Amino acid sequence: MGLVDWAVDRLLRLPPATTRRYQIERGLRIPLPDGVVLLADRYRPARTRPRPVVLVRTPYGRDFLTGRVFGAALARRGFQTVVQSVRGTSGSGGRFRGQHQEREDGLASVAWLRAQPWCDGRIAMVGGSYPGYAQWAVAPYVEPPLAAMCPGVTTSGVADRHGDVFALHGTLAWAVRLDRQASLRFGGLLPDRRHAERMARAMTHLPMRTADVVAVGHELPLWRELLTHAGDPDHWAPADHSADIGRVRAPVSMVTGWYDHYLPWQLRDFRALTDAGVSARITIGPWGHGDLATTVAMTTDQLSWLATHLLGAPAESRAPARVFLQHADRWLDLPTWPPESVATPLYLATGGELTWAAPPTGAPEELDYDPADPTPDTPPRQDARAVEARADVLVYTGAPLTRDLDVLGDVRAELPVRLVTGPVDLVVRLCDVDPAGVSRPVCDGVARVRSDDATVSLGPTGYRFRTGHRLRVHVARGAFPRYARDFGTVEPIADAVELVPSRCVLPHEQRRPPRLVLPCFESTSP
Repeated sequence: MGLVDWAVDRLLRLPPATTRRYQIERGLRIPLPDGVVLLADRYRPARTRPRPVVLVRTPYGRDFLTGRVFGAALARRGFQTVVQSVRGTSGSGGRFRGQHQEREDGLASVAWLRAQPWCDGRIAMVGGSYPGYAQWAVAPYVEPPLAAMCPGVTTSGVADRHGDVFALHGTLAWAVRLDRQASLRFGGLLPDRRHAERMARAMTHLPMRTADVVAVGHELPLWRELLTHAGDPDHWAPADHSADIGRVRAPVSMVTGWYDHYLPWQLRDFRALTDAGVSARITIGPWGHGDLATTVAMTTDQLSWLATHLLGAPAESRAPARVFLQHADRWLDLPTWPPESVATPLYLATGGELTWAAPPTGAPEELDYDPADPTPDTPPRQDARAVEARADVLVYTGAPLTRDLDVLGDVRAELPVRLVTGPVDLVVRLCDVDPAGVSRPVCDGVARVRSDDATVSLGPTGYRFRTGHRLRVHVARGAFPRYARDFGTVEPIADAVELVPSRCVLPHEQRRPPRLVLPCFESTSP
């Protein structure tokens, strides 16, 4: 075992390796029915007998982290792994078109692997984010079924489009990463100040269609396709496999985090699996997409799952859903998701108060928005007070809690809205205010509002608001650059350049008060 392997094991806190000797066969050529050839690297323990194959299908290259984590680390623990570059990436032929190609290419790749003399016919798949999605594109359709799968921080569909509200930062950053990855040192882990400056300019550039040129100096077909077809369900329908989850027969283990942008849809996938009687488990920690802690948890999880289903190791005894209750510093084992809870309303009152009792009718509050000065985003767990001080954010704060309040499940906002200038985007955010006054976001959500009633999903959370802390709710018109600005016009967002201020009104009527609905867990409801 070399120094790099030792460092990876230490960094990811992996269990001891079962062997130090493994072999790498680079540049496997896997042909597809249309003549395109995909490249892959094969990692295996030194012994040559036929064995199962753990397949990783990725657009992120086969070297450095991908090869070390999914290739060498698994091989040193008895697994044969094939790390494959998907179509149009890292030497594989064809053009990368996002999620549209993964079903046919994945099925053809599995068939080719099963025909190799070094494969015993059993195929498992692992990986997080896009490699996780690539598993969903195969698992419902492959025969015989996969032996196991471990899709982390991902979804079976293309759910990160947020309907009509475009996820600007994440989408552009992803397209740029795929374009630059061949030139990134150490997988892009090292900071690049000049690139960060270009990306910052690209986020504010109009029209958005040419933001790619600002970011990298040339057009990115993937960026323009994602932008042009944002909110187009017909375009994305062939790449959405959520309706076929009931056909999955492979045992599934998932890892995600409370701050992962795919979390609501990954939990939807978990519920669909359990409803279909599939052996499935999920782990949710206090992590975000791409956090080192997420990678550590996913790697440990997939090793135990693969050992059980490929090597015959005893199954880990645990509940189907293991979730971390933040600020309580403890893990909860749950038989299902969501857990039983008490739906508890929390009312937004005129003057900035949050109350557990429905308030009397109060004065309506105007919410203006200027896309030339868009309301900035507040990342999770960071101090939100700078955003709260802006005139384009309505802020409501409750009294200090007299006992701990555990919120576990899906949070939603039910808001009456009076549209003044046309449809608007609304962002609703739940925060935890500590005794020192620091306000930290817990969960939030966004919706395009076209009528006088708005329901905004803030997604799921597992969080303890401690005694002496206060709950706070923001109602804003944006979270830029996480979401594209609300232009205030009917122009397609790809080509819009006109910035028109807009306004809506939040009524405070006793018959229909604005409120948050909290899933209060166990006996902690107010």
